[in-house]
Amino acid sequence: MYQKIKQLLKAILPWKFIIKYETPFRILYYQFYRGRKYFCNICNKKLRRFIQLEDGNLLCPYCGSISRNRRLWELLQLEFLKSGLQVLDFSPSRSLYRNLKNYLAVNYTSTDYSGEFPADRHFDIARIDASDESYDLVICYHILEHVADDDRAIRELFRILKMNGICLIQTPFRDGDIYENLSIHTPEQRKVHFGQEDHLRVYSATGLKDRLESAGFRVEKREYNEAPENINGFKNKETIIIAAKPA
Repeated sequence: MYQKIKQLLKAILPWKFIIKYETPFRILYYQFYRGRKYFCNICNKKLRRFIQLEDGNLLCPYCGSISRNRRLWELLQLEFLKSGLQVLDFSPSRSLYRNLKNYLAVNYTSTDYSGEFPADRHFDIARIDASDESYDLVICYHILEHVADDDRAIRELFRILKMNGICLIQTPFRDGDIYENLSIHTPEQRKVHFGQEDHLRVYSATGLKDRLESAGFRVEKREYNEAPENINGFKNKETIIIAAKPA
């Protein structure tokens, strides 16, 4: 139902209008999901259930967060958001963008090259217009699989991080090796081979770890396992790469 309503609104209304009035629409829609069984840690709303999307993601009707957004927000709060940090976030979800913009203890900058996400800057990740060692924390979630020259992008992430800085990275992952195929060019072929029309490869967590280490990062591969129907709507299995720039 949610996706049908969203498709209908996108078909009849300008996208800027939808974004402008997203909050009151979500407040209204949330009333049908109020409850006590589940909890969204981004907007702090209790729910009788999350909205299950076609890809299996669990969406919060109030703030629009999906499972990986809520896991990332928990991780940021528990370990990485410290007073005075310079934070750069690539193509953030609107739910996380709102929280991080209001997190006054850090200096938060968002960037999006495509213009689809809320952004203060429009950096090309392969040619970031920022000085060396500018940021303490970089969030790079579901970005690298879209980038043609990911080796250069990884080197740029390493360059802009301060010593002991952290880059939090996630992409879709597969078992085995990274899958790339330079003969794949069309959106239709990319969807079949890589899972989405604008993806250029499918990483394995181990393969991405190797590429990051080749650029100089010290890498931790963090694995999460959750019970089905956990209270926060986290994915049952999830991998996050924590890449540090050694001093």
